[in-house]
Amino acid sequence: MSSNGQVVLLAGGVGGARLAHGLQAHLGPGLTVIVNTADDVERHGLLVSPDHDTVMYTLAGIDNREWGWGLAGETFAAADMLGRYGEETWFRLGDRDLATHIVRTARLRRGDRPTVIARDLQRSLGVAATILPMSDAPVRTEVRTDDGWLAFQDYFVRLHQEPTVHEVRFQGIEDASATPEVEAAIQAAEAIVIAPSNPFVSIRPILDVAGVAAAVQGARARRVPVVAVSGIIGGAALKGPADRMLVSLGHEASALGVARQYVGLIDLFVLDRIDAALEAPIQALGMRTLVTDTIMAGDPGRARLAGEILQPALDR
Repeated sequence: MSSNGQVVLLAGGVGGARLAHGLQAHLGPGLTVIVNTADDVERHGLLVSPDHDTVMYTLAGIDNREWGWGLAGETFAAADMLGRYGEETWFRLGDRDLATHIVRTARLRRGDRPTVIARDLQRSLGVAATILPMSDAPVRTEVRTDDGWLAFQDYFVRLHQEPTVHEVRFQGIEDASATPEVEAAIQAAEAIVIAPSNPFVSIRPILDVAGVAAAVQGARARRVPVVAVSGIIGGAALKGPADRMLVSLGHEASALGVARQYVGLIDLFVLDRIDAALEAPIQALGMRTLVTDTIMAGDPGRARLAGEILQPALDR
């Protein structure tokens, strides 16, 4: 297996961060993560980028492994004080995490590009890989429930993902386009990987940014392999609402249901051994398959899965 290849990962959420960590162990600066920013939210006057920051903290080795988000050893004195002042605290920001959002927001108000700010934050934390926002333009995910449209973080955090999701939309997506950095990363890629992230609210907004899907298809035309990893194992998501969303949006909650979301976009689909019986139906969609253990247990499990993905992708 080559360790010098340039690999692009499309990612969001905890599953995306974990696979990014495993890939970084093999590739170091050869890895570029294009991260979903449609989950971004403004809290207490500060712009919070949950998916970017989860990936950044994970790749910097300072993430909270127990929670799957935030910083290790985090405290919440500021959030508690905000509560005393009568502020909403359902989206709790940790004390050290606040520093990230303060720096980001201050620089945005000075007119700096989100991509430049993100890269500077990553360098300050010693992240070897490159993490790129999917676009410099603001995009916001909204979900339609029985009570109407909700901002994504209201659904995900405030309501604990309990409402049934009937539809998903991305406000601002029509004005968003791929940055030069995103286009250059895909152009230089020797392999493109889609993380085991929610296909509807983590991956779809990235692909819907003007220029991204076309760049991926252009890479495929150059015989660059595109790989997707199932985030559904045995009919269930390890974390998050992807399994319930698949059903409520009219799909099958299975690895096959995930694979169907990527027909015509990928060459290789990675599924867990538990779902080995789905290998033939997935191959019938026109993609090759890799059946392996996709549960990333600790650092060794992350690096192992990443290596198994890179083997067929880079050793061609």
